[in-house]
Amino acid sequence: MLRIGQGFDVHCLVPGRKLILCGVDIPHSLGLQGHSDADVALHALMDAYLGALALGDIGQWFPDNDPQFKNADSMKLLEVIIKDERIGEFQLVNLDLTIVAEKPKIAPYIDRMRTNLAEILDCSPDRVSVKATTTEKLGYCGREEGIAALAVVLLESYSGR
Repeated sequence: MLRIGQGFDVHCLVPGRKLILCGVDIPHSLGLQGHSDADVALHALMDAYLGALALGDIGQWFPDNDPQFKNADSMKLLEVIIKDERIGEFQLVNLDLTIVAEKPKIAPYIDRMRTNLAEILDCSPDRVSVKATTTEKLGYCGREEGIAALAVVLLESYSGR
């Protein structure tokens, strides 16, 4: 059996925070605001996994009013999700992740992002696509007010049921 899920997230850019995408610390004058480390790419990916199996969303799993998730490392949150026994019944066929940002340029970091994701998801890097795009200066991402991410995952049941 195949299951597909999609996820979307957006966070605003603010001074005084690190910019972390797919677990990679990216040098920039602004970072993403959020309760956790605000890794918008991983948040979209987590929602895609959860959506594929109708398991809610990251807000239900890691509420932003819970102090234990304050400044949480999103790689560790992703690990919690993929180690859940219901998700463990499925293998990743592939994932496609798009990061929408005017600045900074994401391309120099994509290989590290793909490596990070392949390691934590225990899969071959050829199953992991990370892309970046701009909005040609349109909208909140184009005005450099925030960064958005969209993710799609295709999962296949180990048992075929």
